[in-house]
Amino acid sequence: MCGIIGYLGGREATPILMESLKRLEYRGYDSAGVAVLELPKAGEATRTSVTKSEAKVDTLIEKLEANMPSGRLGIGHTRWATHGKPTYINAHPHTDCHGKIFVVHNGIIENFAELKAELQAAGHEFPSDTDTEVVPHLIEANYKGDFLAAVRAALKRIRGAYALAMFSSDDPELLVGARLNAPLVVGLGDEEYYIASDITAIIPYTKRVLVLGEGEVAAITPLGAEVSTLDGVTVKPKIVHVDWDVAQAQKGGFPHFMLKEIHETPEAVANASRGRLSDDGVVSFREFDIPDEQLRGIKDVLLLGMGTSLHAAMIGEYVIEDWAGIPARAEDASEFRYRRPTVGDKTLDVVITQSGETADTLVALQQAKARGALTVAVTNVIASSAARDADGAIYLHAGPEIGVASTKTLLAHMVSLYLLALRIASVNGRVSLERRQELVEALRVLPDQVRGILARDKEIAKLADKYSRYRNFMYAGRGLGYPVALEGALKLKEISYAHAEGTSGGELKHGPIALLDDQFPVVAICTASSTKDKMVSNVHEIVARNAPVFALVTEGDRSLDGVATDLFVMPQVEDAMSAILNTVMLQLFAYHVAVKLGQNVDQPRNLAKSVTVE
Repeated sequence: MCGIIGYLGGREATPILMESLKRLEYRGYDSAGVAVLELPKAGEATRTSVTKSEAKVDTLIEKLEANMPSGRLGIGHTRWATHGKPTYINAHPHTDCHGKIFVVHNGIIENFAELKAELQAAGHEFPSDTDTEVVPHLIEANYKGDFLAAVRAALKRIRGAYALAMFSSDDPELLVGARLNAPLVVGLGDEEYYIASDITAIIPYTKRVLVLGEGEVAAITPLGAEVSTLDGVTVKPKIVHVDWDVAQAQKGGFPHFMLKEIHETPEAVANASRGRLSDDGVVSFREFDIPDEQLRGIKDVLLLGMGTSLHAAMIGEYVIEDWAGIPARAEDASEFRYRRPTVGDKTLDVVITQSGETADTLVALQQAKARGALTVAVTNVIASSAARDADGAIYLHAGPEIGVASTKTLLAHMVSLYLLALRIASVNGRVSLERRQELVEALRVLPDQVRGILARDKEIAKLADKYSRYRNFMYAGRGLGYPVALEGALKLKEISYAHAEGTSGGELKHGPIALLDDQFPVVAICTASSTKDKMVSNVHEIVARNAPVFALVTEGDRSLDGVATDLFVMPQVEDAMSAILNTVMLQLFAYHVAVKLGQNVDQPRNLAKSVTVE
């Protein structure tokens, strides 16, 4: 999401902060800022210079060069908005009531609303709309002359995810970093030190980095860096030597952004539900919390999207009907505008767009809104056109996605739609407390289950190597496996340029099966519990036509042993969670096929990240 840089040493901090922020631009951002503790002139008190820009880093640099702060300690930030619009006042760094404590932050503070209310009651004032601003105020509230102790006390109160760089003008030789569920490293130079969210920022200055563990705090002084827990217990940190260049560092050591972003899926799916789901399954969207009485009046749900977002909509359609028990339909946004749909004030229209700028989806949104529908945008970009035009928005908080082919944002869309389905189901009394708790647990363990699939990358690459010689593919599934099959086929054709089509298992006999022979493999999604037996029958039909079959099956299911050409065994989970795990697996499969064929997976030909024309 956001980019963080901090510096303490013998050189001027401002040029280092500027150069580092430029190297963090690739992550995507909507505003930027720095705070530098200036060297006091004779007879003057220490002061901190704060410079922000709600535009590009270059604009920030122009401001700094016009009035260059001189100091040896500073922090900088590029912001990807999660709470509060991308405005000057919401840009980081943020400070406390007295302008002494300065903080930059990456992550999501789940309990910021209750902390903010508590601090406001104690007299603290908050000019911004961000969750981050509670941090300097909470530190201020705990400050009794020891800045590091105040930081530890404050962080014990915070739930969620954070990577933080902080300093206080009362302690001019101390730079503090801390992390929980968000990356942060400390760079070790020659009598100078750095804090960064991303090794990219500091690669030109040092190759030695100290990787902070979960819930650890780094206290950096001119004498060195000391790491401790929130309870003050000293930790011996691991120091790593990094041999990457800047390009490698931007990709996190991965060869492509696409692979890096697939591996960011665990964090993306965790962020999609973070702070929105209680232990008893009560869902609350801060950005757009529909009143219960209004939600009870909804008679049908319309989901609109294009490409990968349409496949997310189809998955949402299945889950909303299953969990909430009300009619739902997913539609191609580009075709919706040419019809006279039965949409009214009892319709909830959900538009799904990663960028929030997809032209066809925006037109369809306006059409549904004109017919009286309650509209909500599910998007990754705060203040995007979709977020502004809809009655409300559900933000993914997945962070920037640079690869053209959508990966982690699709999975975040799916989780967001699951939460929406659970919200409607709870209000309508369609789901018991016990069932809600089951779903909460399923979502809680989902990130680790995704990590389990990612850990099998070599196994998937071996399968991809075997199948990369084929030029035609068919993907087939039933139930939730059907949109997964469509998405698997889309991902393969997007980045490998192999011909691939997705179909429902039931549709196979109505035409697609005519294409099959020994040069036309089929990827069969056989994990959905309610449709597994039918898919097994489909596989037998496919094998009878001599087509190779690569089947995804559930652990313990032996029905396709000796039948399918290849099997990939998936964990036994809820069908809705299985759709996510299957999708991650198929993303990796497509990636490795494309790499084997020598394709540019990050920038496939003829495609754009955001389609802003109809």
